[in-house]
Amino acid sequence: MRFRTLVFLATLASGALAEGLPDLGEASRTDLPPQLERRIGESIVRDIRLREPAYIDDVEVIAYLNALGARLSAATPEAGQNFEFFALRDATLNAFALPGGYIGVHSGLILAAQSESELAGVLSHEIAHVTQKHLARLMGKQNQAQVAQWLAMAVAILAARSNADISQAAMATGAAFGVQTMLNYSRDFEREADRIGIQTLERAGFDVRGMASFFERMQKFGRLYENNAPGYLRTHPLTTERISDMENRILQAQYRQVADSPEFQLVRAKLRAGQGAPRDAVVDFESQLRERKYLSEMAARYGLAVAQMRAKNLPAAERQVPELRRLKATSPMVDTLAADLRRAQGDLAGALKIYRDARIRHARNKALLYGQIDALLADGQAQEALKSATDELQLSPSDAALHGLQARSYAALGKRLQQHRAQAELYVLQGQLVAAVQQLELAQKAGDGDFFEHSQVDARLRELRARQVEEAKQKLSF
Repeated sequence: MRFRTLVFLATLASGALAEGLPDLGEASRTDLPPQLERRIGESIVRDIRLREPAYIDDVEVIAYLNALGARLSAATPEAGQNFEFFALRDATLNAFALPGGYIGVHSGLILAAQSESELAGVLSHEIAHVTQKHLARLMGKQNQAQVAQWLAMAVAILAARSNADISQAAMATGAAFGVQTMLNYSRDFEREADRIGIQTLERAGFDVRGMASFFERMQKFGRLYENNAPGYLRTHPLTTERISDMENRILQAQYRQVADSPEFQLVRAKLRAGQGAPRDAVVDFESQLRERKYLSEMAARYGLAVAQMRAKNLPAAERQVPELRRLKATSPMVDTLAADLRRAQGDLAGALKIYRDARIRHARNKALLYGQIDALLADGQAQEALKSATDELQLSPSDAALHGLQARSYAALGKRLQQHRAQAELYVLQGQLVAAVQQLELAQKAGDGDFFEHSQVDARLRELRARQVEEAKQKLSF
């Protein structure tokens, strides 16, 4: 991750992230107010999405992590809050919890997991850090100014866990004494997260041995490469005692052998196919298939197709689709791949047919929906694209991507007022309030739209301007 990005985030944390922070109350509090926790997490993640080049903006990867996380959090009675998972393209083995239930996962950790239960074990451990309020308890004793200072450093260090040099540089940018220690969970916190995490794994129907086997492998890796130990071990102290305690708890659990989901294997193949030079990825998957050295032939063929697409060898990628069908691959990820390949080769009609047929089987899949709307716009069917986006927004009003597709649909139909209005909602969801206000001001001047539409724009503009004033007041009072 680039140092300039970290400097930006640190600067942002000390200023913009402090906007509107409520009074923390007595300095002796042991917990942060949940609303403050959530706002801190939202601010950090929003800016990671917008400005961090390592952020993986892939709807299928994000959807998989959130589906897995939802399964785990549903099995955690203590949860009582929403979780949101995101991924960063980073080869190091790492995952981390942010305030408010936001959990980041490095692509390297997903690729290192040898089973879905192993990945679920790490996520259940991070979920437990949140449900047990470990991060809040680390921060809760700080006063308002100290929290802002903590944020400035925490954002940089969280983003730089894989690079010790950057972490040290980040800590040198302000009064950061003790921050690194605060970010490191205590052994008591780790044991508690292990215990809760194992219970969560068992309730969610995973193999509880997954957590211990993954952590034990990381421990061995750390011993072999002491100067390059996984970043996870630096913030989650792992001891022989912890491993033994996990294994003892696992012995008391019922044995369960659990098959990986197709999506686990496909997401790993997609991430692997996206690494390095396209040709190297092609050679890697071709070698797996030739030598039959794979955990899943379906995933190896899918990964080869994705790598061939990156290498611009579309006919070779297309040849993997019937092979995937032969293997009875029914995942919507395979349908999306098939449709994307048709479109990349100029066959919009063929792509749209695949999208439509697949959405009958997978009606709620976002990748298929986004692909279908995008293909409709490319095919000049803006009215149908608009209907699809608008209908789905009734069910998912906080989907920023859908607001963007709706804005593009309105633009294609020449409806400028509605285009700017939809774009404004996209910016609101991204936390870009100034840009949202500018879009609504453009909507007022668009020269089209009826009285009702103009009234809606005026009302929304007043609302956002009032929010700007309130946030400015809070910043000044802070």
